[in-house]
Formats: sequence, structure tokens, C-alpha cells
Amino acid sequence: MLLAIDVGNTNTVVGLYRENTSVGLWRIRTIKDTTADEYRMILHSLAAMDALGPLQIGGAIVSCVVPPLTGALDQLCRTFFKVTPLFVGPGIKSGMPIRYDNPKEVGADRIVNAVAAYERYRRDLIAVDFGTATTFDYVNKAGEYEGGAIAPGVRISAEALFHQASKLFRVELVAPQRVIAKDTASAIQSGTVYGYAALVDGILERMFDELGARPKVIATGGLARVICSQAQHVDDVDDDLTMEGLRILYQRNRPPRSSL
Repeated sequence: MLLAIDVGNTNTVVGLYRENTSVGLWRIRTIKDTTADEYRMILHSLAAMDALGPLQIGGAIVSCVVPPLTGALDQLCRTFFKVTPLFVGPGIKSGMPIRYDNPKEVGADRIVNAVAAYERYRRDLIAVDFGTATTFDYVNKAGEYEGGAIAPGVRISAEALFHQASKLFRVELVAPQRVIAKDTASAIQSGTVYGYAALVDGILERMFDELGARPKVIATGGLARVICSQAQHVDDVDDDLTMEGLRILYQRNRPPRSSL
């Protein structure tokens, strides 16, 4: 099986693939001092919970934007699963030309999403990822990564509001019935959910104007369905886009005779 790990600043998503089929997908918190032993315990517990039996890993790919965890993940794969992990970064064969001023500046997660989205739709598109940051990434018709935009993420913005405003509090991030709310919890929900939907539509509209075209828009990430249900310009939501991108990248870089 292939072990795919996507480490974000807030959450880590772990997937297991048998050939091209997903057999396990889990989301856990990203804790910056997690050890290889702790990761091993977590993975085996999750696999056992879903009746996947002892993990037989034939390959591993990791996308990580939290540098302190790179060593632990490398040790996890080498020591416990006896495989050399492939880390998404400079030098990896993405099959996608990067038209950025400095390609090394592009986050691994952005490239992974772009590769997966283009592989699926084979046309010009914008991938929107609702992670710790909200990212917008444009791929042209030829399958070249052109760049995009980065905005503060939904959750960190809501947390900043909670921490900086002493009389405000955390709320469930769902769309309230009214934009003009009659209570504080609904007012926070309105400003956050409808506000970010407007941010998404606003950036997309400016991108459309700049391009003189209307690419397909696909969204992913933990709050994608909540925000995009209120946005006008998102065509599709794919919860597994990043993990599918990792699977594709592994296939493009897999060692000879690797058995999954």
C-alpha cells in the first residue's frame, strides 16, 4: 500500500492507497513536536479502527509545510515501514511547469492541488484550498502553473477575532439564516462565512477579469463545503483533491519495482 501524508499547519491528513484506490483517509491535528513513535501509534490505531489490519506499506509520499515534523516523518517511514519517503519539494517530477518567478517559493500543497485538479479536468482551472491559509492557484490550458493568491485562512481569522476581542467567543462555522443577525453568535457566523464567500468570489472575479477568461474553479479543504455553499463562482468541491495529488505525484516518481 501507498502511505500519503499531507501535513498542514493546522491539520494533517493521512491516506492509504491500494493501487489507485483509497482504502483509508483520516484527518488529525498537527502537533509540531510529534515523534515518529507517536505517529506510528496513531497510524496503527486508525488502521485497526477501520479493520485494515497490520499496515503493509510499500511506498510513502509526504507533503509537509511544517519543517520541524520532517525528521519525524522520515524516521517513521524508514524505521517502522522500511521505505524511503518521497517528500514533495524542489526536484520532484510534478509533470507541471512552474511559471513562478521563484519556483522554490511555491508551497508543496499548492503544487499537489494543481497537479490533481489538472489531471482530473485537463483544462484551465483555479484550485481554491481552504487550509490554514486560503490559496488560489491558476493552471493554464497547457497544464502550466501560473501563480495565484494567498489569503488568511478562515479558522485563523476566526481565532484571531476570539483572542483579540474580549467579549467575543468561538462559534460553529456554519451559515446562519440571515446576514443581518440578531444575536452575537449568528453575527460572528455571518461575518465569517458570508464574508469569506464574498472574499472567494471577489478574488475569482478579479482573476477572471485579468485572464479575460472563465476557468473552471475547484475547491478543497476542511471548510470548503461550508464557504462554497455561499459562493457563486466555485464549480466543484473535492474533499480528496490533495491526497489524490499526492498519489499522482508518487506514481510519477515511484522507484522501479515498487510494490504497493
